[in-house]
Amino acid sequence: MQSTQIMAMYGTDGFDMVQRLLEQMDAVSHLPQDKHASIAIKPNLVVAHTADTGATTHPEIIEGIICYLQAQGYDNLSIIESSWVGDQTMRAYEVCGYNALSKRRGVPLYDMKKEPGVQVHTHGISLSVCKRALEADAIINVPVLKAHCQTALTCALKNLKGLVPDKEKRRYHQLGIHQPVALLNTVLRPAFTIVDGLCGDLTFEEGGNPVPMQRLLAGLDSVLIDSYAAQLLGYDPDEIEMLPMARDYGVGAYFEDESQLIELNSPADLPQKYTPSRRANMLARRVDAKNACSACYGSLIFALNRLDELGELPRETLHIGQGYQGVEGDGIGIGRCCAGFSRCLKGCPPQAKDIVDFLQR
Repeated sequence: MQSTQIMAMYGTDGFDMVQRLLEQMDAVSHLPQDKHASIAIKPNLVVAHTADTGATTHPEIIEGIICYLQAQGYDNLSIIESSWVGDQTMRAYEVCGYNALSKRRGVPLYDMKKEPGVQVHTHGISLSVCKRALEADAIINVPVLKAHCQTALTCALKNLKGLVPDKEKRRYHQLGIHQPVALLNTVLRPAFTIVDGLCGDLTFEEGGNPVPMQRLLAGLDSVLIDSYAAQLLGYDPDEIEMLPMARDYGVGAYFEDESQLIELNSPADLPQKYTPSRRANMLARRVDAKNACSACYGSLIFALNRLDELGELPRETLHIGQGYQGVEGDGIGIGRCCAGFSRCLKGCPPQAKDIVDFLQR
């Protein structure tokens, strides 16, 4: 896998999906060849809320990574994280199923709130970073693709904020959060990133409005991943302030062409079942869905949420789903299955940013 590529896998079984991704991307080639090297896996456990709320990384994805690495002979694995200021990491480990995972697979859990900070200097600014994170031979970043109340998006770049002391987290917010997160990513460089996009939250990092997107993403470049993720949530990458900053600091490059996306399967193969939250129901009141797969419907919900923020929710009915294949008529269709409508945005699934642009026109 090249640094200019993103790999996507659609489905609902995070354990099997992540192992297939790791095999296809030849993950071992991006890790130290010493099988005793310390490899730290960083999920998103910002709060003690289970993954089905849209807030935290599914433990089965982490378990799939561990099983893959152990099968390759790696024997010095750990899980490292700190919840946000005010919550307890060890409680999050317990509530989110990580204590049981740790016991099953023999992989220790570390609370970065208890780790000393080390001062590092980058681009003329001093940052405090948890010692264990700095000393790891490799970090595997496993964020959740979800919205954030302050930064609009939280994914690969911001997930590393869990590897700084709580006092430093407070300082990040005093500094405006975007620049320090971008700078942190010049110091901590994950070997690769696996994005949990199974059901990230629509509006808030704490969960409560999960939107089934039923996908995992893999990549080597955090900026590339986040610029693609921004489009999945309906944003232009430049609207996420830390993204152009991180790019300009040399962390990575933007996703600019669909040829950079390698899809291992089709979202059309997914079960046609979607259980919307109250917020999603409100946004979808003008959506006429027939057998829509979650990957496509989720993109539409994120797009409608973005349009609602802009005060531009459409008043016309939007058609989506495989039930419209072969149907022709006037109206608006979303996705390849609705190609017979007079106005249609094709794609399987279309990105939320493309849906936003299409509906604004």
